[in-house]
Amino acid sequence: MLAQDNTMKLRLRTALFVCGSLSFCAICLTLSRLPTLHDRKSSFLPNSDTRQIGVYDDNGEFPHIFTFRKRLNKSNYSSDNISPEMAKRALEIKSLANDTNEDMKYQSDSVNQEVVHETHQVHKMLNSQESHEKNLEFNFSSSTVDLMLNKLQTSNGLKFNFEKTRLVSYTNFLKLQTHRFRRKGMGLPIYENYNGGPQLTHWERFHKGIHKYGLYDGLDPAVDGILDDIATQQIVDVEQKEGGTQLKLIMTFQDEGQALFKPMRGPRDQETLPDHFYFVDFERHNSEIAAFHLDRILAFHRVPPTVGRHINLTGEIKRLGDTNLRKTFFLSPANNVCFHGSCSYYCDTSHAVCGRPVLLEASLAAFLPPERIAPRKTWRNPWKRSYSKHRKAYWESFSDLCERVQEKEPYHSGRRLLDVIDMHVFDFLTGNMDRHHYETFADFGNETFLLHLDNGRGFGRSDHDEISILSPLFQCCMIRHSTFIKLVKLYLGPEHLSSLMRQSMSRDPVTPVLVEKHLNALDRRVIRVLKTIAECMESVDYTDVIVDDFF
Repeated sequence: MLAQDNTMKLRLRTALFVCGSLSFCAICLTLSRLPTLHDRKSSFLPNSDTRQIGVYDDNGEFPHIFTFRKRLNKSNYSSDNISPEMAKRALEIKSLANDTNEDMKYQSDSVNQEVVHETHQVHKMLNSQESHEKNLEFNFSSSTVDLMLNKLQTSNGLKFNFEKTRLVSYTNFLKLQTHRFRRKGMGLPIYENYNGGPQLTHWERFHKGIHKYGLYDGLDPAVDGILDDIATQQIVDVEQKEGGTQLKLIMTFQDEGQALFKPMRGPRDQETLPDHFYFVDFERHNSEIAAFHLDRILAFHRVPPTVGRHINLTGEIKRLGDTNLRKTFFLSPANNVCFHGSCSYYCDTSHAVCGRPVLLEASLAAFLPPERIAPRKTWRNPWKRSYSKHRKAYWESFSDLCERVQEKEPYHSGRRLLDVIDMHVFDFLTGNMDRHHYETFADFGNETFLLHLDNGRGFGRSDHDEISILSPLFQCCMIRHSTFIKLVKLYLGPEHLSSLMRQSMSRDPVTPVLVEKHLNALDRRVIRVLKTIAECMESVDYTDVIVDDFF
């Protein structure tokens, strides 16, 4: 009985083995007739290496296929052809074209005549604008401003004797105002007992002359001396300045003085495009130079001395720069020497600066004393812009920011709020919207002047006056008395701001610093500031609008 059971088990195992072998052979035969994995990949994405784009993993599976398809089908608005808005607009245009086929055919036939006519119109408009710009200086008046000045003179003839002001030159006028307002405060403590040897250099005199109420005095000869030194002295060292969105270099001269280099990015008459935001605009070297001269004319003395110079890119930058800087030099297709340096945004081949063929125009601003010996404090501008394409700052939507600011230190007392308003009047004249922060010397405390640094985004549009820059003025409805009467003097003449700027900048090595349309814009903006003050006086007494703090 036991032998019979063993025989049955052996037969059963044999039958199962035969069935399994037959099944295995059938499966192998079927698989041999199917396309290989490589063939399946090739049929899915012909002529492509799917492993490199992440469709298949190392095991031959394709877990990311849906992600790949989603990426292909996703509209990222990078093309006008696939954006929903443009697709809708295309259907509207197609429908319009079908309805007005004959009209469009006529337009196509007459396009040359229209272009010629439009060209004549543009030339006519430009000629008219040029004629207007030339005659603007002779039509320098505003009935609103004249009415305000008459009321002030009638109310207080001793304080606002504009007829007497009209008779003196601007230089003599400034001397009178300097005698009344400007006073010299304490200097930087580090220079209190500093003699500098038998003969001080101009930059040492400039640093030693910095005091609580200004970077320099109006008649200080060290200012003109340092301008000459920066424009002519031999450059002995070049290094890139860290931080910032655009190229800046630190240049050291043979007398150990230093200056900040900003290159020429475009021709004088190239203006900011209307669709460009202020924070993507190029910094202009001539704006830095012009800002210094404007600051000097207004007797603010808050912008470091700045001058233009022609730099030899090969002999004065590449030769003296470090390895990283030299690597960014190249020869352009036009055989001009170019380089781009290193920075956050605009330091690549497409944003390189180029010489003609090796000389490059640039601005050089005198360095302030090192922060380790003259520390500075950085303050956030209350009227800082949002730097966003989609949202606005608080003050752009609400008009009560000034009330909030006046409740906080250091704006609740002292000179700080009037200094901020001065700064915005200055920026309005130049058209600079990029005043997000400002600095002060820490040694002078809060009762000191504001440094007006980084003025490269001014003078971008000559035909546009950005009124929002004056928000502190018309939201607070106050202005410093000395600033107000300077603007009035520039309005009354006989020397207007454009002519004073033209005369002052004529001595710069890269003159003309500004083209005429930007000079004429300065005169127009002086009127606009005074009109804003006149509008404030319609609802606020002039004694509250024009604040005399003896600065």
